[in-house]
Amino acid sequence: MKLKEINRTAIQSWSPAQQHPIYLATGTSAQQLDASFSTNASLEFFELDLTEPSLDMKSCGSLSSSHRYHKLVWGPYGMDSDGHPSGVLIAGGENGNVILYDPAKIMAGETDVIIAESEKHTGPVRALDVNPFQNNLFASGGNESEIYIWDMNNFGSPMTPGPKTQPLEDIGCVSWNRQVQHILASASPSGRASVWDLRKNDLIIKVSDHSNRMHCSGLAWNPEVATQLVLSSEDDRMPVIQMWDLRFATSPFKILENHTRGVLSIDWSLADPELLLSCGKDNRILCWNPNTAEVLYELPTSSQWCFDIQWCPRNPAVLSAASFDGHIDIYSIMGGTNQAQSQRHADQISNSFGNMDPFGTGQTLPPLQLPQTAAPPLTVNPLKKPPKWIRRPVGASFAFGGKLVSLENTKQQPPSHVVHVSQVVTETAFLQRSDRLQATLSAGSFVGFCQEKIDVAENEFEKTLWSFLKANFESDVRSKYLELLGYNKEDLALKVNVDGLITQALLTGDFEGAVELCLHDNRMADSIILAIAGGSELLEKTQKKYFTKTHSKITKLISAVVMKDWHDILKTCDLQNWKEALAAVMTYAQPEEFSTLCDLLGGRLEAAQDAHLRAQACLSYICAGNVEKLVSCWTTAQDAHCPLSLQDLVEKVVVLRRAVEQTQRSGPAAIGILLAEKMSQYANLLASQGSLSTAITYLPDDAGQATVQQLRDRLGRALGQRAAPAAAAPVQTQRAPTQPRHQFAPVQPAAVPPPAAAAPPAASAPAQPQYYQPVCSSDFHTLQCGGVRMSERTLFCSPSGPQNGWNDPPALNRTSKKKVSRLHYTPPTPITAPIMAPLGAAQQGPSGAPQAMGQGPHGAQVPYSGMHQQHHQQQHQQHHQQQQLSPPTMNPSMPTTSMEGAPGAPTGDVIQPLQSIPAEKIMKKPIPEEHLVLKSTFEGLIQKCLAVATDPQTKRKLDDANKRLEALYDKLREQTLSPAIVGGLHSIARSVESRSYAEGLNIHTHIVSSSNFSETSAFMPVLKVVLTQANKLGV
Repeated sequence: MKLKEINRTAIQSWSPAQQHPIYLATGTSAQQLDASFSTNASLEFFELDLTEPSLDMKSCGSLSSSHRYHKLVWGPYGMDSDGHPSGVLIAGGENGNVILYDPAKIMAGETDVIIAESEKHTGPVRALDVNPFQNNLFASGGNESEIYIWDMNNFGSPMTPGPKTQPLEDIGCVSWNRQVQHILASASPSGRASVWDLRKNDLIIKVSDHSNRMHCSGLAWNPEVATQLVLSSEDDRMPVIQMWDLRFATSPFKILENHTRGVLSIDWSLADPELLLSCGKDNRILCWNPNTAEVLYELPTSSQWCFDIQWCPRNPAVLSAASFDGHIDIYSIMGGTNQAQSQRHADQISNSFGNMDPFGTGQTLPPLQLPQTAAPPLTVNPLKKPPKWIRRPVGASFAFGGKLVSLENTKQQPPSHVVHVSQVVTETAFLQRSDRLQATLSAGSFVGFCQEKIDVAENEFEKTLWSFLKANFESDVRSKYLELLGYNKEDLALKVNVDGLITQALLTGDFEGAVELCLHDNRMADSIILAIAGGSELLEKTQKKYFTKTHSKITKLISAVVMKDWHDILKTCDLQNWKEALAAVMTYAQPEEFSTLCDLLGGRLEAAQDAHLRAQACLSYICAGNVEKLVSCWTTAQDAHCPLSLQDLVEKVVVLRRAVEQTQRSGPAAIGILLAEKMSQYANLLASQGSLSTAITYLPDDAGQATVQQLRDRLGRALGQRAAPAAAAPVQTQRAPTQPRHQFAPVQPAAVPPPAAAAPPAASAPAQPQYYQPVCSSDFHTLQCGGVRMSERTLFCSPSGPQNGWNDPPALNRTSKKKVSRLHYTPPTPITAPIMAPLGAAQQGPSGAPQAMGQGPHGAQVPYSGMHQQHHQQQHQQHHQQQQLSPPTMNPSMPTTSMEGAPGAPTGDVIQPLQSIPAEKIMKKPIPEEHLVLKSTFEGLIQKCLAVATDPQTKRKLDDANKRLEALYDKLREQTLSPAIVGGLHSIARSVESRSYAEGLNIHTHIVSSSNFSETSAFMPVLKVVLTQANKLGV
């Protein structure tokens, strides 16, 4: 399957296996020209990011060069000592140049990137290879049988492996033996291969084909058998790969024949010696099993020749192929489809026209889409056999808390069964910020934390938002808010406009100054009204001059100040003057109505069309201390899918909640639906990164949500907070006093008791190449298992019965499921530790059997019997609650009968005839004022839909919905809905006002999934129909 592509006509080299992330170096080829016939040359580095779905590779650095290259090799020299953190790139030039580059400096944009350079060779340097045992040594080959061995510690004095071979000819390939470090092989286009022993500094054997048609293009050693190598021929008359054994060097002992034209390049996989790549002039890339001469896999390629093919050293399933059509393609041998490539080509065609009017028809082109009737994408079959690196016994699995459990095949005899448990961390920046927030919560240094956020804010809005949060922890909060909004009494004298002066004086509480300004401007009515609010002394000074009523631009503001009717001001003011309105509320509003007024202004700002005004709603919600609405507003305005964006939100929420607790001197406020969801996401993300003790402190205390309770249970178990009692202790149920837990405050997790017996340390295995190596912390354990004993817990067990193939889908279990007929069935106690006794050992009865204790309601210790029993009990409790909440409707005149006894048992002839009841006029209670907005919003939305609907069926649905929503209004009248549901309904209403119907449907889904069905079944389906129709009609 094709993964990536680079539009370059270049030679290539992968970064060493020790390098992460993976890079591919490309250099301008000395043998080809691109489509532009450019004579410029360069080195470029591209990053292989398989998480990015596009085919493009990110360019990480480039260097303009005066040389064109025949060969590139990237070695790990200097990576251990940090002298060269990304190793050394060795380049062979067209003028005998051997150049050593520092890739890290090139990618960093530095200029002094050449480590060393030599022109020792007399012709082009076409062959290079790094010694796999001593990475400071590499070999190079040029014209006239020149071969040099270079030591990067002493680059100026290369050595030769021995006297030059005769007759003199070009060296096309050099390769170090993979098992013996002093053996080097070289090959020439004539078909002859030479093997050198550097200890003797002499040639030890020559290998050549007697047909004289072997034009050698490639040479590779067997990764496991030291005496075997392969040679490839680019002669169209002999397109073969010969496999030689130096112990029987008279003729090749195996010939691989499947190419129809000459073979241009070969590469033998170091991860699996049964995988050999080849590419040829027949436009084919084949993957062979050299031991059986069978083709295991053929890659889908373009119509041009591939002249170079290489395995990726770090990711063994990935390979790269450079072709003459100006592309370097990255493939995987694990199969897949070409759907992404087809869509990419379609997008390129669409983008070429730019959605303009290329044909002068007056109409723009619609977005290009692939036809629906097109043939299904070509599926590339995977290898015919599993590669060695995923062949049993090799496996890996992710566990809870970001743990990675892996086992591998070792070469030890007898084989050592070792299981590795490592901590995988992918979001390092996220964890660092989370730790910083935890430290702030523990120390209570919120002012400094907010100041840090202000200093590093990327935009003015972020700086303003943190300034408002910081003001909550300073003295005279409202004055700080006024300063942040740009109002100050000392600056009043600098204003020159009369209306502006009066407004500034009122907003800062200077009644006497405001009255004097009104008198100076001949505004008598305004001056008298203000004098009433300013006190009797001020009123006496102004009443004598009041003769007639006048109206000015700020009459409404004056009325609000005197009559204290701020609701009307906030409902009718121009939103462009929201700062003035908020400042007036801060100055005059009573403490008990301040939060409500800020919420009102925030709601209007959030429903505004202007995106800038919608963002400012966050400041109003911060002033109000309304965490739930801040979460809703921030989620709408920001991209909350990124972990760091979620960290931004949590930081603001935690600081605001602590500020509300401090200013109001109250306990933790109730957590709304959206906040609970975000905190659950945050805790889940922390848990996935291994920060378990921090994650559990952020979980909301909402046991009604199954996902939250499940995550809390898993975290508790992982932290050892639920321990099994002693084996001989009887089961006891005792009620413990309930202790309130401060939400979002750091909690010290219970220490995990040490195991009874530690496992003996595993025998050290020889270093093996690591593939797909994650970024791991130092939390690394090695557990000994398989026949000896295991420490702490059993990580896995060998499956019994027939096994699936390595690439087969899992077999379906068609065993019939029996329904449990017993009402009080209790499943067996789950196994929570390795079985230390034989299966036939005596077991204690119910009164003495050890059982795991789980946390019950109100802190009670109850037996824990596994997830199945929990699920069964939850279903039974929900069914019982529904029966309690929805009793059958009965006639009041009917006598109450006993329902005890067996289900369905006769109860006697106690049912009496129905009696007629005189009709009564039912008077409904009024809907509370704070909930009237729900009725007006939903009814208004239905009327809008009816106005534009043309389908009679749609109109009937809407009419029926309007009637059935009375069930919601009745519950609002009776105030029987939970605060979480009511809060969610208000969030839906705000979404309707802003015409964000998709967001409203998401909130609807969250309410239904997290609430009791019997509480919402009467109206939530109807509300979904209304939202769906509104979204469809676009009202």
